[in-house]
Amino acid sequence: MEYIKFSLFFILSHVVSYLIAGVIALKISKDIYESRKRLCSFLRDMSNKEESLYVSRYFMPAQILRGFLMSIVLYPFIDNLVEFSFMLKFLFFSGLMFIYTHIASTSPFIDNIEGYVYFKSEYLKKKAILKFQLEMILYSILFGLIISFFINFLF
Repeated sequence: MEYIKFSLFFILSHVVSYLIAGVIALKISKDIYESRKRLCSFLRDMSNKEESLYVSRYFMPAQILRGFLMSIVLYPFIDNLVEFSFMLKFLFFSGLMFIYTHIASTSPFIDNIEGYVYFKSEYLKKKAILKFQLEMILYSILFGLIISFFINFLF
């Protein structure tokens, strides 16, 4: 039961953080996600109804699956995580999300280490990199706060 509860709160923390960070980032990053001259033309164009509908259809199931998969990897550490102070939980989870799922990810993207190595220079646009970093920092902080709160008060 402890594992199910952990996964549910992990998924909820991930989805809420991802949605909030995404909504805020979209306000300042329309040039990444919308229009023909967007900074990242390899991403789906959210101003295109068909592409936007595709993202809308698969967005939530994909985030729930991601949250679940990330949560199960941590099952062996649940007892230890519960013992951490709130600040240590926050630093652990924020760092985990920013470093492992983003900056040190083995999947290349324009604003991570692998992307810097493998992407062609025309894709490494400073403006886009900064916007993605802002979104990931915001997501990581929100996730760290939310999951730490859940663990502190519900376990």
